This record gives sequence, structure tokens and C-alpha cells, in this order.
Amino acid sequence: MKKLYTLSIFTENRHGLLHRVTVIFTRRRINIESLTVSESETKGVHRYTIVIESDENHIQKIVKQLEKQVDVIKAFYHKDEETVFQEIALYKVPTHKIANGVKLETLVRNNHARILEVEPDFMIIEKTGHKEETQQLLDALAPFGVMEFVRSGRVSVTKPEKELAAYLQ
Repeated sequence: MKKLYTLSIFTENRHGLLHRVTVIFTRRRINIESLTVSESETKGVHRYTIVIESDENHIQKIVKQLEKQVDVIKAFYHKDEETVFQEIALYKVPTHKIANGVKLETLVRNNHARILEVEPDFMIIEKTGHKEETQQLLDALAPFGVMEFVRSGRVSVTKPEKELAAYLQ
């Protein structure tokens, strides 16, 4: 049965590695739902957080194939209930369409978002949460006329206490 999985891939920071990683999914015809790359807690090690929809059998094969890549230190997969994850979204809304600022402020507060910047022509709103939550705010802001919208990929940490350093030993 297909479901969402979060892959954590720890790598050295080498050029061309992102391409080699994504080709593994392309060849298997698996769509990447979300991709985030950042430094990890270990100096010199980067973390790819990739969300895909697949079945566990395919995920296990993908993890093995990823670990065969030069520059990949270790790869793991996790179910949603094994991780804590969030996304960040930014919304650009025109200020001239906001006749009633109180209504917008209430909407922002009720969605646990915040206003980052207010300019004469627009304002930027930030929301952190799950994809469904950021989408809900996008839908609520639609009547105001969203000028721009961007949502990050998933950032995730696992619930088990084991650290990367323990796996590297």
C-alpha cells in the first residue's frame, strides 16, 4: 500500500550529488513530493530530506541504492508517525485590497501566522505548519488576492533519540 515516507540522506557536500540522487527516483518513476537540503548537526555532513509516496518494499530498495552512491554516508526512511515535521510558507498579499485590516489580522492570528513585512503595495505573511495548514491559509487569503505564494519542502527530525554520530561509528 502506498503512503508518504520521509527519507533522510546524509551526504558529503559535493557538486552533482543532487542530480545523482534525483535520478534514482526518476528511473523508478517515483515523484518527489518535497525536497530540502541543508547542513546537518555534524560538520561537513549535509542532509537531504525527501518526501515520496511509495510502498515500503520500494522504499527499502531505494535506500539501498542511495547508500551505494559515492558521497552518501547513510540513508534512512521514516513513516510520518516516526517524525516531527513542518513546512514554512510565505504569502504576498496586496495592501490596497485590504479595506478591513482587522479582518486580515484576525485571520492571521487564527491561523497562527505572522506578518513579516508591510510595504505600501503589499505585505508578507509567514506560516509554519503542516502542508494542510499552509494550504488552508492560502485558501483563506485567496479573496484578498494572493500576489505570490511559496512553500518550502518538509524539514523533519526523527523521534528516536539516536544521533547521526552513533550511526557513523
